[in-house]
Amino acid sequence: MTKPCIICVAITGSVPRKADNPAVPITISEQVDSTQEAFEAGASIAHLHVRNEDETPTSDPEKFARLKEGLEAACPGMIIQFSTGGRSGSGRERGGMLPLKPDMASLTVGSNNFPTRVYENSPDLVDWLAAEMLAHGVKPEIEAFDLSHIFQAAKMQADGRLAPAIYVQFVMGVRNAMPVDRAVFDFYVATLKRLSPDSEWCGAGIGAGQLQLNEWCVAGGGHARTGLEDNVRLDRGRLAPSNAALVRRVVDLCHKYDRPVASPAEARAMLGLHAA
Repeated sequence: MTKPCIICVAITGSVPRKADNPAVPITISEQVDSTQEAFEAGASIAHLHVRNEDETPTSDPEKFARLKEGLEAACPGMIIQFSTGGRSGSGRERGGMLPLKPDMASLTVGSNNFPTRVYENSPDLVDWLAAEMLAHGVKPEIEAFDLSHIFQAAKMQADGRLAPAIYVQFVMGVRNAMPVDRAVFDFYVATLKRLSPDSEWCGAGIGAGQLQLNEWCVAGGGHARTGLEDNVRLDRGRLAPSNAALVRRVVDLCHKYDRPVASPAEARAMLGLHAA
């Protein structure tokens, strides 16, 4: 297979803390350093959250601005992707950083259960976030926690709320949501190809399912997400020493399946983004 594989590194998220793994980057400088190492290991997309000094999540646009500036200097050409996830803010606060014009931003187009609460994404909020992304030239990464989210994304593309071609990430392994299940994964891929043939797709496996989903994605011609946001371990007995170590596992899978690792320029071309 000659199609390059885009590797996304989700460096910190909203949940993991230093107590879970000391390698989790919290401050802006830690995040820049950790992302640069992952970039040099082969990641071409950085999926970004920001934190307060006490490690709690925030949607503070000023922090996002400083992180974006630092990464553009340290990781030239890397695709900057902001999170608009619900753990770090509520309502339109979740999209307050979109005027900073990152290359991409996450967009969940429906609600689902999380481990201890409902991840609420009302139709009005989804439409507002999508409109903000269109207005600021930000490409959404559709985070599909459920089959209905794939159908909704295809519908939004068809009626113009999302610009073609869409990029969909299958999120599997969140407790109380979709588990890492091969039959479901295959059905997701087939359904997306049927509803949106020009789309690209990737997968994010949460926790112990990360490496398994990485392999399915690389072997199946998709793209892969890894990083300490989703999984703080190499295996049951070992913490991951860095985001770069998790990226290198995906690079090894690319070699196993004879797939080139996408450069930032190749990833931008595949996703229809402007050149850096």
